[in-house]
Amino acid sequence: MVASALPELTTGRLLGSWRPDPYALVLIAVLGGLYAWGVVRLVRRGERWPVARVVAFAGLGLGAIAVATMSGLAVYDHELFWPAAVQNIVLDLVAPLGLALGDPLSLALRALPQERWAARRLRAAVSGRLVRFLTFPLVSTVLVLSSELAIYFTPYFPTALRHGPLHELMYLQLLVTGSLFVLPMLTREELLPSWCSHPVRALLVLVDGLVDAVPGVVVMTSGTLIAGGWYASRHQPWDPSLQQDQMIGGGLMLTIAELVGLPFLIAVFAEWVREERRRTRALDARLDRELAVAAPPAAAGAAVAAAAPGAAPGDAAVAEPELMRPWWETDQGEVGERFRRGR
Repeated sequence: MVASALPELTTGRLLGSWRPDPYALVLIAVLGGLYAWGVVRLVRRGERWPVARVVAFAGLGLGAIAVATMSGLAVYDHELFWPAAVQNIVLDLVAPLGLALGDPLSLALRALPQERWAARRLRAAVSGRLVRFLTFPLVSTVLVLSSELAIYFTPYFPTALRHGPLHELMYLQLLVTGSLFVLPMLTREELLPSWCSHPVRALLVLVDGLVDAVPGVVVMTSGTLIAGGWYASRHQPWDPSLQQDQMIGGGLMLTIAELVGLPFLIAVFAEWVREERRRTRALDARLDRELAVAAPPAAAGAAVAAAAPGAAPGDAAVAEPELMRPWWETDQGEVGERFRRGR
């Protein structure tokens, strides 16, 4: 047995123990710095960026990365399995949700000058084949599931416990694979197929919630100890048994996955409502412009017809029927097309 320098894990030690992670600090600083630069750039141009998005990105997104990699979870992840399991699920589900709610891609595209090469490159990357393939809902869901299962049921995880750089790479892998599914659902429509409307997204999020529960169930019920040799060598009298430790870890993975699913679904519905409101405002504005342009010629035509010699009293209404046509007959957009097909 290898003696451990860590005392018994208690609630106080879990909340009060912190250890800096240089790699995580660099990642947080880079992501936070770029996001702050984008917000400042918009503010200087007189544009607004929602405070709620800033809070979500910094508090939930970057905050979750910090908690997973530097809190008591990181201090005790080499001592017990369940802190490592919670770490991984936070990086895989919670942090990507916070980052996506901050909508960093839209911020970047708005903050970068449209004529700069950086904006063009970013737009090309977002709409590129590789990114669209990786963010395709079925592909991204399979990547998340296979990533979790590969970590726990191959030599990957015990090897990462022994080698720090590989452990950091595992953190990054979890964060990236989780973001491949969450970011497109809440941010850029260009990352998703055209058929992936908001109702379809809501259905996909429900299915993904079921898929996210699979690793927790498998870990909790598996008879094979995950990194059993490593944790056996670190086991202390006050620690739970190795099997109990793994059951606790799997149960916490399952619980967090289900808890994250509800706010994720609510966020998708909120984006759906906002999108419908934007479309309604755009349609109303277009109709107002068309009526404003059409009204003066129609009024002038009616006046000429009324003033013509020998005009009958009802002739002034001759030019008006065009204005009385239903809006869906003249609208060339998606909504008008739906109304015409329905008739």
